[in-house]
Amino acid sequence: MGIGFSVLFPVLTPLGRHLGLQEFQITSIIAFSSLTVFLATPRWGRLSDRAGRKSIILIGLFGFSLGTFFFNIILEMGISGSLAGLPLFFCLLGARIFHASIMSAAMPAATAYMADITEPSSRTKGMGAAGAANNLGSIIGPALGGLAVFSLLLPLWLVGVFAFINGLFVLKNLPKSPITFAPDLKPSNLRYSDRRIFPFIIIGVCLFTGFALVQQTMGFRFQDALELTTAETTKVFGSALAVSGIMAFASQTLIVQRINLRPLTLLQLATPLLIIAFSMMALYETRLLLTTAFGIMGFGMGLAAPGLMAGVSLAVSAREQGAVAGLAASCGPLGFTIGPIIGGAIYQYDPRSPYLFAALIYILLFIFMQTMVKDTKSGHLL
Repeated sequence: MGIGFSVLFPVLTPLGRHLGLQEFQITSIIAFSSLTVFLATPRWGRLSDRAGRKSIILIGLFGFSLGTFFFNIILEMGISGSLAGLPLFFCLLGARIFHASIMSAAMPAATAYMADITEPSSRTKGMGAAGAANNLGSIIGPALGGLAVFSLLLPLWLVGVFAFINGLFVLKNLPKSPITFAPDLKPSNLRYSDRRIFPFIIIGVCLFTGFALVQQTMGFRFQDALELTTAETTKVFGSALAVSGIMAFASQTLIVQRINLRPLTLLQLATPLLIIAFSMMALYETRLLLTTAFGIMGFGMGLAAPGLMAGVSLAVSAREQGAVAGLAASCGPLGFTIGPIIGGAIYQYDPRSPYLFAALIYILLFIFMQTMVKDTKSGHLL
């Protein structure tokens, strides 16, 4: 799944420009598909509490493959010239929404599965291991994106094949969850506003809004600042994403897996790093410094993501793991709905503005976390 998500980002930005789409249209495709994931993920999470984790994971993986093939067919039509302009944009948008509605099943079910097989004392490390696997995919994905120099859509076709093989692997090899599921079990009524998880939901939405705002515009930043061609942008931006993935993998294996830190502590450590990274993206225009900023961002997100998922998981009961995984997993898609729209709109006026705006979000987020620390000490959280 990490490969599938990360390979799209370095390819779609220059490819969208190649197809004649505007920056706002390109980021809107991601934003609306993310909105679909945001709406669908909680429902898939609750369904996994009744139907079981494995079946929902399989729906997500095979849906990922099918949706990718559908999206690629539309892109092929755009490259050939049989679709262009607004019809192309709306077809791409529809294809991504279809893709997102099905593949969103895998994320909450996999997260809840990890909660099922870990004890509370090892929950953060378990979420970190899952995050490390995702980030390993994020390292491979941009490298796979480099194949775009041979054919723009080759990486995306390969991702569709990999997702299908992944589904077959899970079907044959993944054991069933140790938790017993009942199809007639009443769905959990856990809500975003539940006081046990609400502070983490705020953190998650802000965290991924800033992250998405940056990731969805940095392809433009690399291309414009370094004056790159479409193929060069895919390669250079892909290498920066790979560095980000390597650093995230490093933080999760060297820190999250080895040091027993509380979820909130991980989030507090991550936020200043992300503020530094976004400030660098705004201030500098060389490949070395922009790539370095991506590495710092990856290291920070590698700490923050397992902290967020472990925080919400530890806050609820075993029977609510699917529901809470769905709600927490939807924070990312909501951020990727809000962030690209804001980023794509303000980038057109000033290329530095998305990164300064993201830094501001994280400064406010860090201040908010200090109030959470006070609540934790007084026994109001966890």
